[in-house]
Amino acid sequence: MNSPVFVVSPGDTVARARNLMLKHKISRLPVVDEDSGLAGIITKKDIGYRLRQTEPIWRRRPIDSIPVSVLMTPDPVTVTMDTSISAVASLMLDRDISGIPVVDASGMVGILTKSDLMKSAMVGALSAHVEDIMEDVITISRYHSLDHVIDLMRERNDKVVVANSDGTLAGIITESNLAFFMYLDEKARLPVKDVTQLRKEEPGGKKQLRYVYKIAAVAEDLMSRPVVTIAPGTTVREAVSRMRDEGINSLVVVDQDGLRGIIKRDDIIREVAQ
Repeated sequence: MNSPVFVVSPGDTVARARNLMLKHKISRLPVVDEDSGLAGIITKKDIGYRLRQTEPIWRRRPIDSIPVSVLMTPDPVTVTMDTSISAVASLMLDRDISGIPVVDASGMVGILTKSDLMKSAMVGALSAHVEDIMEDVITISRYHSLDHVIDLMRERNDKVVVANSDGTLAGIITESNLAFFMYLDEKARLPVKDVTQLRKEEPGGKKQLRYVYKIAAVAEDLMSRPVVTIAPGTTVREAVSRMRDEGINSLVVVDQDGLRGIIKRDDIIREVAQ
């Protein structure tokens, strides 16, 4: 586990939470109330999925000004220091979570993440090959809208690969790309452009123009590139080492025939849980 732990309070803004994640290269923050202790947890996924323009919260005010308490998951799952690694792996997969606070009688003493599990001896002992545990991959066009990307990632709970029209790899979009997307306008909001439209004409009234905003972000605006790839016959141990060297948690699998699939941290942790 990692200790001490970076935390936020329920009243802190999402902007503060995101800045802490970026500064310390972490993906989640326990939310601690000074009176009641551990109140929740907020992740980059919680932030990224709320960037959809039709999200009710987004329509009311910029997401960065929203309190952490609105987006956090309350009463998070916890483990103790003597919980086994395989039990933690199973719990993460069953509950679809990537980090678990570690507690004892005094309160929270650390946090254990999937990245920590990837450093365990159990992962190092795996003998499988990439092709044994890889999954199918979702592909989209580089011109798909931000809303479509978020809907697809939320529906499949997965990353998406951005492909060119000729089938070659253009990029990959992960939860980090969504949560840490650097907005292009001066107010740190979604990139927009002004569009003028006619107001509805009133009988006998004067025609007037009104300003509306149109979201301009598309898949290629937020994807990471180049895509880090690996061959299907590579060992899982080599894949883990490559992920660690590149600072990523998935590798796109390709061979001479093109795109074959994707191997993710979850696939490897599932092997540990079994």
